[in-house]
Formats: sequence, structure tokens, C-alpha cells
Amino acid sequence: MRVFLAALALLAAAGCSVAGAAGGTGKIKVVIGYQSKTINTVTAGTLLRSLGYLEQRLGDRYAVEWQDYDTGAPITAKMVAGKIDIGSMGDYPLLINAARTQAIPAARTELISITGYNLRGGLNMVVVPPASKARTLADLKGAKVSASVGSAGHGTLVQAVERAGVTGIEVVNHQPAVGASQLESGGVQAYAQFVAWPGLLVFQDKGRLLYDGSALDVPTFHGVVVRRAYAGEHPDVVDAFLKAQLDATRYLHEHPLAAAESVARSTGLPAEVVYLYNGPGGISTFDVTLKPQLKAAHEHDVPYLKRIGTDFPGVDVSAFVNDSYLRRAYGPAYDQDVATTANPAPITGTDPVCGGQVSDPGTASELWLDGADTTRPAATPTCLLRQIAAAGPAAVRAAYVPDTVTGTRWFADHAVWLREGARFLPFTTQDGADAYRGEHPEAEPITYEAALKAAAKGGDT
Repeated sequence: MRVFLAALALLAAAGCSVAGAAGGTGKIKVVIGYQSKTINTVTAGTLLRSLGYLEQRLGDRYAVEWQDYDTGAPITAKMVAGKIDIGSMGDYPLLINAARTQAIPAARTELISITGYNLRGGLNMVVVPPASKARTLADLKGAKVSASVGSAGHGTLVQAVERAGVTGIEVVNHQPAVGASQLESGGVQAYAQFVAWPGLLVFQDKGRLLYDGSALDVPTFHGVVVRRAYAGEHPDVVDAFLKAQLDATRYLHEHPLAAAESVARSTGLPAEVVYLYNGPGGISTFDVTLKPQLKAAHEHDVPYLKRIGTDFPGVDVSAFVNDSYLRRAYGPAYDQDVATTANPAPITGTDPVCGGQVSDPGTASELWLDGADTTRPAATPTCLLRQIAAAGPAAVRAAYVPDTVTGTRWFADHAVWLREGARFLPFTTQDGADAYRGEHPEAEPITYEAALKAAAKGGDT
């Protein structure tokens, strides 16, 4: 495998902050590196930028410059060079960021907040072409798999194939958009990437989900880093940034559809895909607190990065994580909130077909009808199927269901369905459905179309 840190060869030691007069205006420049299409970072990037919360908190003294990238690697390179002050990226890139900056006093970074996470790993997935015969990771032996080497998606692939005992896979290093094109053209046989690329390809009928990162059951997340020297010079900027991120997180929770539409306009991604990840009960849980489970996951990931690239020296995660900035910005509720992993934005409401309150996040589903400015909750996937059948599939903009075992939210019409008595059970992958059938032989495969017709006849939920 090629050395994955070559993209970070820019190691010019920076001697001072990039903050300075912006364009002769007399304002102090603040440079933010973000990834607009990596929608698990929107509260520190795309959505935050569109809402203008940071600029409002900083006032006229500062000028904010937003720099958009496809992956975390160029953000790290510019932080090493002292050209970006604050950046957001995924868990593996964060470790690389720490490794590359710790020996350079002016560039040394600290992890100061989380944008979003998935405790099981569902933000990273492996997709194959729709017509592929592959059903499990073992079927990729001898295949070329596109990944952004050193990314969170690549890390999940490495851990997953190791756990499955699969060898003979060739990883081809691509930027996400290039890899997607290669998958469509047949240049690669599979595609391992991070949010939101797998969901996008499946939504566009250009891919089929082969492996759900939730099967790995290892937390994955994205977070915010700041150059420590910059934070020392401008603690007011760091405080304003974190408070603005909290504002954006609150907005996301309170206005999920509007937030999805906003991110869609900014990125060109379909709003339905953004909402899959960022909506209530979505694959991403948006919570800024630096939870011990995420720190433990970082410790767990270090050995894998060492194996992927021989020039990754390792990281002292405890020295890298610093929640002191966030504690000040967050207030007295920090310790209470850092201790909980409940999604602060669950699907709630009254099921209009089955009746009763929607309260179980393990079964709660959601329907987005064409032309509607609100969504409709469903207590279970079976109840959702009834709603779709009543409205007519043509009226559906998007419908979301949780995987029966992992809870990963997925598109109902792209799920693998089983029928168990009067219940209809969705799964993100064929492999997951097959595993369930191994323990529940009474469950039978059923197509989405047949499930809709059968659910319309009623029965248990």
C-alpha cells in the first residue's frame, strides 16, 4: 500500500499566527478550514458559515475566511504551515493532524470539540455498483477498492477486512468525488468512504451498500482542532467559535429540515441525503462534548494508522484532547451532558396511521412527502410502510427506517427487508439480513414493493 501521508509532506514550520490585517481593513483575520460535503461537520463548517453565527459573535474586530476542502489532509497541511487557525475533520485525520503538528510549537493543535458522531461507526460505509455480485466483504478479495487513504472511511475498511479475515484487496487512493466516478465507470469494484458519499451514491442509484460501518461497532466521529499558539493569542476567538458551534448545533436540532435544505443549497448534495445523516434520529448524533467513548475510540484507532502508514509515529491522545475551552463556553451542564450518549434530537410525535406516540429510537421511522414542509413520524418500520402505502409511493420524497439490529438510519426503498410474522424488518445490507435470518429462521425475505402491499393490509406493528 502506498504511503498515505505523502499528501501531508508540507512541513514548513510556522513561526507565527496567520492572524493579521485582512485586506488592509484593519480587521484581524481568522482562517477556518472545513469540508462542506462532509456533512457530519456542518455545525463547525457549512451550516455555521451560512448562519453567520461566528461573525455575529466576533463582531467588527475580526474578518473570517472560510476555506473549503474535500478531505482533512489539506487542512492539516495548512495548519502545519500556520495558514489555518481552526479546522474540522474526521477521527483518523485528526490523529494525523496531531502527529504532524505536535513537534512544531507554532503549529501544535488540540482537539477542542466534537461536531457529530456515531457510536457504532455508521458514518463510514463500503458501496459497490448496483449490479455487483458481491454480498459480503469476503467477495471483494482481489478487487480494487477506492478510498481516501488515511481518512475515516479508509480506517473503517482496514478494521473491517481485518476482522473478517479478508485479504487480497487493493486500496486505490482517490478523493471522494474521483472515487465515485471510478466506481460508476468500473475503474474500481468498491468504494469505502465517509459521510455523506455512500448515502449519496445509493440515493442516486449508483451504488448498493455492501458494508455498514455500524457492524464494526467502533465509534467514529468528526471534531474541531485549533492551533494551541493561536488559542493562546486569541482566546476570545476560540470562545466565540465554540459558542457559535453550540448555536449552530441548537439550530440543527430545532430546525432539521431547514438545516438540511440550507446545507443542500451550499453543497449541491440532495437534501434527502443530508437529512439521512443530519435529521432527527439520523446516522450522525450532533453533540459537541468530548465524550470518553470517543477518546477511547481514538486510542483504539492509533495502531491501525501505524499499520497503514510507516511514517505515522503515533499520538498521545490524552495530550491532544483539551476540553477546557469547551467547558468555559458550554457552562455548568457540561459534565452532565458529556456523560450521556442519548441522541439529543430523536424522532418524536404521533404516528398518524398506527396511532400513539413515537418514543422508541430503535424503531422510530420518518416520512418526507413531496411538497411538505414537515415530516411525519412512524412508530415502527411497519407503520411507515402503511403510511407510504396510504400516500402512494409516488408522493414520497424520502422515507427513513432504522436497521433492525444496528439502528443505522437508511432509505426505506434501498433497505433489505425481511418479514417476520406481521412485522417488516429493514436492514442496511444483505449481510446483515442474512445474519438475522441465521438466528431467526422464521424471517423470510420480501421485496420493498411486496412489503408495501402486505403492510397496507394491516396486522401487528
